[in-house]
Amino acid sequence: MKSKSFYGMPAAPGRGRLPRALGAAVIAMAMIVLCTACSSKTDDGVQDASVTARNVTLTADQRQHIHLYTVAPSSFHKTVETTGAVDFDNDQATSVLAPFSGPVSRLLVSPGDHVRKGDPLAMVDSPDFAAAVSQRENEQAQTDAASAEADLDAALQALVSLNIDPQTIKDVQAGRPVSHIEGVIRSPITGTVAEKLITPGELLQAGTTPCFTVADLSRVWVMAQVSASELASVSVGDPAEVVTGTTAKNFAGTVDNIAALVNPDTRSVIARVVVENPGDFLKKQMYVSVRIHSRQQSTGVLVPVSAILRDDENLPFAYVVQPDGSFARQHVTLGYRSGDQYVIPEGLKAGDQMVVDGGIFVQFMQDQ
Repeated sequence: MKSKSFYGMPAAPGRGRLPRALGAAVIAMAMIVLCTACSSKTDDGVQDASVTARNVTLTADQRQHIHLYTVAPSSFHKTVETTGAVDFDNDQATSVLAPFSGPVSRLLVSPGDHVRKGDPLAMVDSPDFAAAVSQRENEQAQTDAASAEADLDAALQALVSLNIDPQTIKDVQAGRPVSHIEGVIRSPITGTVAEKLITPGELLQAGTTPCFTVADLSRVWVMAQVSASELASVSVGDPAEVVTGTTAKNFAGTVDNIAALVNPDTRSVIARVVVENPGDFLKKQMYVSVRIHSRQQSTGVLVPVSAILRDDENLPFAYVVQPDGSFARQHVTLGYRSGDQYVIPEGLKAGDQMVVDGGIFVQFMQDQ
């Protein structure tokens, strides 16, 4: 018998297989949706497991791979590490001003030259100098001995005050003519010519024109920048080390002054370190590192650096022994680092036992 449709019409060939195909497709779609839901639940479970770290229990053999440390308060001295710049010891440096007016005729020294007190630095064709010599010659020519004696002494003092060459003074006193009159700028201290501020032919003004800077470089100042948070740890008299980075030798110094003002740009305070400078190695404006060793005693919870690990969010933690003997992650706050130890302001207390060696092994076992 031939198949008929609902309306009595003959059914098309293959029409009877369509409902079965649709049913199979529906079942397949349902299975796909079900598998997707199961997969989503499985992923969520893995994610939850990674977020919530479980405690780790080790066997007796596994505990041989770790070392424990009992937390206890400790005393220590902080070392403040900062940077600074070298400057002259201004108690041993001076700016040489022109003692008289006139054009510079000759320069006798260059920056870096070592000079002694009284050594000539430059020659000046000075009308002040000529006037002083002429006054001395005029006084010499006066015949009134009583009044001339006082005038001669005043004129002689004027010559000395102008740093006139002693031989020239002797020539004038002896009545010998002086062919060429020049003023001499002399070094007021023994030291090194750090700066030359004039050139030949430059016109100097007495008492106002800076000519040279002479400094004793055997001792210098290092101006160390100390942050407000570390200022309480620094005191006058604290020993310090200056590290240049260009030589293996460190320079010893002492904090001798702490500024009363805060730098408005860096929000730091200057601690002045006096440093001995053998060989004049440290130069002005040299950038250096400074370690100030505080003499103040501090107390806190210190733990070895090896005990601190980092989680997936880069937060510091340590493994602490629990009452049941397992190991749990304990997040901590890191404070000042003293050598190979951290100060822990928060997260640990005295009496806690923590893993200081083998923390990576415990973390590996926790991730299994």
